[in-house]
Amino acid sequence: MATPIDLRGGGAPTVTHPHPLDNAVWAALDGPHAHLADRVGRAARYPADVYDFAALADPGDPAAWADLLTLVGPGTAVRIKPVQRVPDGWEVIGGGEGVQLAATEAFRTEPAPEAVRLGPDDVPEILDLVARTRPGPFLRRTIALGTYLGIRHQGRLIAMAGERLRLPGWTEISAVCTDPDHRGKGLATRLIRAVGAGVRERGDTPFLHAAAGNAPAIRLYESLGFALRRRSTIASVRTPGTSGEVGAF
Repeated sequence: MATPIDLRGGGAPTVTHPHPLDNAVWAALDGPHAHLADRVGRAARYPADVYDFAALADPGDPAAWADLLTLVGPGTAVRIKPVQRVPDGWEVIGGGEGVQLAATEAFRTEPAPEAVRLGPDDVPEILDLVARTRPGPFLRRTIALGTYLGIRHQGRLIAMAGERLRLPGWTEISAVCTDPDHRGKGLATRLIRAVGAGVRERGDTPFLHAAAGNAPAIRLYESLGFALRRRSTIASVRTPGTSGEVGAF
């Protein structure tokens, strides 16, 4: 694991531990995205067509896992990050390793005059671009999470980037993708800087997530002034019991 770097978000006082980025999904659902949260006690999740993740206030707290069971029901698959271990009775059905990068002072932001703001009417085109480029999860209502910008060529959407998790002092840049026929033109760089400009205008600090094995994306982000902050485990788990019984936790 990389040694966490001391970064600040939005002018807030420096926090040593816990840092909101250490549990970013929870910090978003408990903060600026609370209006999107389905929640029971110390567990929350986004609607399944917005962002397919749940979060725990403290992944080491058995009571939070019990709240998650109440929230999603028995025999239900759910994705969580970060998580190191699950309680007895919970089944791990998949997972992976991710990295988190945060903007440093070297990250330069600027508007992209050719970029347009994308809205709900653009979702079919966005989903088509996502299917061709596979930048990570983007669902039917993911666009509700923040500002998404796109670049078109002859009327066709060829590149995009936008905002996903938003937590106090921080906003995630996500869904960075470019049509394979238009790569090598710097479109992703321009969009990252443009989205980052909007994030910084409201006083937040940009950050990013990527799959740990996605070396080209990580190199791009580091070249733009993002620094590796931490690695984390993403787990897909199934709750105890079956859909027909609650069972004991």
